[in-house]
Amino acid sequence: MRDTRPQQVGVYFGYNNALAHQVEAGADMFLMPSAYEPCGLNQMYSLKYGTIPIVRGVGGLDDSIQGFERTTEQGNGFKFYEYSSDRLAEKYYESLLTYYDRTLLNRIRRNGMSTDYSWDRAAHNYLDAYRRVLAAKL
Repeated sequence: MRDTRPQQVGVYFGYNNALAHQVEAGADMFLMPSAYEPCGLNQMYSLKYGTIPIVRGVGGLDDSIQGFERTTEQGNGFKFYEYSSDRLAEKYYESLLTYYDRTLLNRIRRNGMSTDYSWDRAAHNYLDAYRRVLAAKL
C-alpha cells in the first residue's frame, strides 16, 4: 500500500516524540482498541489536538473518554466495551458516519478540545475526596 500511495501511507519503526505528536495532531481519528490500559496519555493528546479517539472502554480509557451520543451531542470520543472485531467495526462505522456530518464532527471535536485534564482539576478532585473521608470519620 505504501508503494502505491506514498503520500497517504507511511511506516516508521521506532519512536520519535516529535513525529508521534505530528501524526496524532494531523489525524482525524485515533484508534486505541486496548485489551488493557492502566491510563494512557494518547487519548488526552488526541482530544487537545482535535483528533477524535476511538477506544475500548477499559482502564483509563474508560475513565477519560465519554462516548459520543448523537441525540444529545455530548461526549468526546467513540467507545466500545466488548473486545471483539465486530464491536470495533461498529464503532469505526459510527465514527465514519460522524466524519461525513461536519456539524457533528465539529461538535465532538469541540467537546474533546474543551475537556479539562489539568492538574488543577485533579487537585480539586483529590481535595474533595479527602474532605469526604475526613467528614465520614468524624
